[in-house]
Amino acid sequence: MGSAWLSGFNLYATVLTLGLLQRFHLVELPGDLHVLSRSWVIGTAGLLYLVEFLADKIPLVDSIWDAVHTFIRVPAGAVLAASAFAHFSPAIRVVAVLAGGTLALSSHGAKASVRAAANTSPEPFSNIFLSLIEDIFTIGLAALAAFHPVVVLAIVVLFVVLLIWLGPKVYRAIRRKLQQSFALLGLGQSQPP
Repeated sequence: MGSAWLSGFNLYATVLTLGLLQRFHLVELPGDLHVLSRSWVIGTAGLLYLVEFLADKIPLVDSIWDAVHTFIRVPAGAVLAASAFAHFSPAIRVVAVLAGGTLALSSHGAKASVRAAANTSPEPFSNIFLSLIEDIFTIGLAALAAFHPVVVLAIVVLFVVLLIWLGPKVYRAIRRKLQQSFALLGLGQSQPP
């Protein structure tokens, strides 16, 4: 589940890190995740990570990249979770797919929201800083998940609890901001979409 959650932040860094750890026999990945250590998977993940590393540093490109990757990171998170539980019963694998996709969506949504807010800043440094922090965070936690999965599971649970607690507050703040913007534009009492 840790790899599914991390794929929402940076899929390619997650796959590359886990693949290299398996390739160099530093860990034994569960289920069918050993496929991540194949040369073509590592090469593809490395190339795509390089592209994402560069794309994440440019505000407009970063926003477009995140929008497109909504349709890539979430299914990939579901596949990673299902692959980790490949040797379990079909019912467990279905739960893993659903949980993995949901975790990837939650982390991707949080990442994309924070980055969208940072991308409105006129200076490029906050975007570059956030991108570098995300890279370090993803690679570090992917390695931690491989060696200490229970610790990462606790971090994921903490993230989900925090998201559930903060979600409604953020929604209300965004709604208030939209209503103020509509009022400033002279749209009166119109409700935001």
